[in-house]
Amino acid sequence: MDPDRVFKEAIYEQIARVGRAVAHPRRLELLDLLCQAPMSVETLAQKSAMSIGSASQHLQHLKEAQLVRVEPRGPARIYHLHDAAACDLFRSLRGLAERYYADVKAVTETFLHDREALEPLDTRTLQQRMDDEDLVLLDVRPPDEFAAAHWPGAWSLPLEELVERLEELPRDRTVVAYCRGPYCVLALHAVEVLQQHGFQTIRLAEGVADWRAQGLPVSQGQDLA
Repeated sequence: MDPDRVFKEAIYEQIARVGRAVAHPRRLELLDLLCQAPMSVETLAQKSAMSIGSASQHLQHLKEAQLVRVEPRGPARIYHLHDAAACDLFRSLRGLAERYYADVKAVTETFLHDREALEPLDTRTLQQRMDDEDLVLLDVRPPDEFAAAHWPGAWSLPLEELVERLEELPRDRTVVAYCRGPYCVLALHAVEVLQQHGFQTIRLAEGVADWRAQGLPVSQGQDLA
């Protein structure tokens, strides 16, 4: 065979390894979750509504493609993205789907129909409003994701604790709820709860991975409540 052709086929086969690894919706969901924080297979399975066996199999495909790596931590095995490029890959695929496939918009509009009284904010609009308004940024993700990275100054209040802790929120300020990104439903449900209890509230569509990609700073740790 022509040496040039051998070289080309070998190179494109290696590139195709990445494509095959992410050619499954559940693996993309796992990548999206790992963009938030390192997690055990048990945590990933719980958050993605998969069995531990299924999550393990999908993670193995991502590991073989070197998109994720495993770090032993005592008896647990913690999965990490191999590096930030794996999250960039997920965001690129998400962006291409949004750009090329009308079904993305149709599915989203069907799900959100009559569920939000206000359009969600993007990051740029949030920054502009923060210059003029005293907003409360509410991170409604689980505590492990908040500790890994969050908007500087955000309050951590996981969705499952929201109703019991409403008295902690000021009623004279607009509450901006956010979670993992544009297709995360945690912030959407938080907005519904807050509106039902009389709060002025809105959802921030973007999440940690989007802010990092824009070069914005994020904070770490559990020092905020």
